[in-house]
Amino acid sequence: MTNILQNQQYVQEISKIAKLNYNWEKLHDQTILITGATGLIGSFLIDVLMLLNKSKALNCKVIAVCRNKEKAMTRFSDYLSNGKIEIISQDINKPFNITSDIDYIIHAASNTHPKLYSSDPIGTITTNVIGTYNLLELAIKKKIKRFVFLSSVEIYGENVNDLDKFTENDLGYINCNTLRAGYPESKRTGEALLNAYIDNKSLDGVIVRLSRIYGPTVNKDDSRAISQFINKAINNENIILKSEGNQYFSYNYVGDAVSAILFILLNGKCNEAYNVSDESSNITLKDLALIIAEYAGTKVVFDMPSKEEAKGYSTATRAILDATKLQKLGWSSITPIKEGLNITMEILKTMNG
Repeated sequence: MTNILQNQQYVQEISKIAKLNYNWEKLHDQTILITGATGLIGSFLIDVLMLLNKSKALNCKVIAVCRNKEKAMTRFSDYLSNGKIEIISQDINKPFNITSDIDYIIHAASNTHPKLYSSDPIGTITTNVIGTYNLLELAIKKKIKRFVFLSSVEIYGENVNDLDKFTENDLGYINCNTLRAGYPESKRTGEALLNAYIDNKSLDGVIVRLSRIYGPTVNKDDSRAISQFINKAINNENIILKSEGNQYFSYNYVGDAVSAILFILLNGKCNEAYNVSDESSNITLKDLALIIAEYAGTKVVFDMPSKEEAKGYSTATRAILDATKLQKLGWSSITPIKEGLNITMEILKTMNG
């Protein structure tokens, strides 16, 4: 596979974020530790920060925390000679021993797709709880300026009250006595831990509640429905739908997710949670499949999941996030879903070609 940074369309995508009128000067000479560095969000985020170093002369350093150092060295090979990235292979369930100064922490590490929820339920929970605890301890030790915890639409649970949208103050039902509950319950606990450190340790922290994210930096083994649809499309195969497709969800292109994370890092208020969504990207799973199939010139085929697959699936049927709070602060999305899907598939098709 070609290095994604050699793809001009991808470079244009990270440039869109770097060109936003944000107060980037706040990051001048700062060190940002990012967990989940090679993931869907983490890798795009690091690419944006490295581009900002070039375009804005930020002199910003990234400490990229990952599980697989070799993979990270390959992914970020373009930056290794500039001295602005340090790659650390670390199990975040173990205490950190980092000597460098750190100004900000963005915690983006987590198991984020159904196959991992069912095959690694313990790791899913511990990353969001023990891993978050270890990072919060590091944050206090380093006296950082802000901790950004990436949470999820999943914390809202099932929409038992039939709400049109979830605001930051709403809460749905989660049956905690299931394997699948490990992800949303541990994300909730991660949020509670951060709030405890804000209150007891005077830490500055914010919570970013992301909708379902997609984009060209997705890992090949991602088992979420949208990722499987995209993989089928770029291989000119029929789209397999494992349900009737009536689930109605909020989605966000990875560029919009990263722009929101950086906006909240720079402008969010301490001890606040912010939903990240785009009204033009609220869509049913069936309509999502049809858009992707239309791009590929293939069909949508209905096929019920295996027992193992079903263990990791969400039981929520409607999960729309209300991003009014973040929008009032000044953030807005750039990429509606049809455009984002086309960009994603064009880039991935070129990369796999």
